Amino acid sequence: MAYMKKKTNEAMTVGVLTSGGDAPGMNAAVRAVVRCGIVAGFQVKGIRRGYTGLLEEDIFDMNARSVADIIQKGGTILYTARCPEMMRPEGQEKAAFILKKHGIDALVVIGGDGSYRGALALSREGINVVGIPGTIDLDIACTDYTIGFDTALNTAMEAIDKVRDTSASHERCSIIEVMGRKAGHIALWSGIATGAEEVLVTERYDYDEQKIIDNIIEKKKLGKKLHIIINAEGIGDSNGMAKRIEAATGLETRATIIGYMQRGGSPTCRDRVMASAMGAKAIEILAEGKTKRIVAWKNGVFCDYDIEEALEMQKDLNDDLWEISRKLCR
Repeated sequence: MAYMKKKTNEAMTVGVLTSGGDAPGMNAAVRAVVRCGIVAGFQVKGIRRGYTGLLEEDIFDMNARSVADIIQKGGTILYTARCPEMMRPEGQEKAAFILKKHGIDALVVIGGDGSYRGALALSREGINVVGIPGTIDLDIACTDYTIGFDTALNTAMEAIDKVRDTSASHERCSIIEVMGRKAGHIALWSGIATGAEEVLVTERYDYDEQKIIDNIIEKKKLGKKLHIIINAEGIGDSNGMAKRIEAATGLETRATIIGYMQRGGSPTCRDRVMASAMGAKAIEILAEGKTKRIVAWKNGVFCDYDIEEALEMQKDLNDDLWEISRKLCR
């Protein structure tokens, strides 16, 4: 397939898309990419619905007004989607061809681990890519912060506080399931923040349910009237767990699954600022002529990593926070 090559004196054209699960603050990142890109002398094109929209050539020109009045909005104005086709070589080749066809020299990908793997594949097809960590799960190993985590965490915390109120009124045990299929950061942080009696995360849970039951019975004998268990999505089975705990303890037990409400809502100040800074950093990286990078916030500094190096890194729970949660869950 042939495409028109860009003249050497033409300004760089940068594409931007959001991919995978949506996260509050993605709009702030898009806004920063567009406006900082324009300041840097770049042309900017938006791509709707992630890699799916790219393969369908849903591409349009963006300017400063395109991103007016969006910083406070949840979700993503570019929409997002999962794209199995980008996992196959033919899909990756087609995506690279379309980017070149539209004169897009570099692509900014706002998303998580799966989105970065698509970006890495495009880099091997000759496309310069820069990733921005946008995921509520805080599970990108190269960065201490990911866009959307703070908003999702506060949403979970507020919901847990409300469930605690009604649990106290009815003298119940409540199992509250938060998002986090493979990463327990939301569960751990929200458990500490809400004074939960148990925090169950995939990284640490030993599936010894009897230990939880024994703990509830012991505290019930001491006069405790309610019991809050934070359960990460990756463990699941919250309804089944509630039935088993109620049968074993005699304490009325209810399960509440917070679900997708954690992805929505107006982003917090922290998410707006971090997303804006990361979007600006992505443009700075491109202006410096760097290739195949991921923006990160590490040890209090905005920096960047090679995308392959970043994808090889592993991330666990914060050991200090985990030990603190064990001491506080009493």
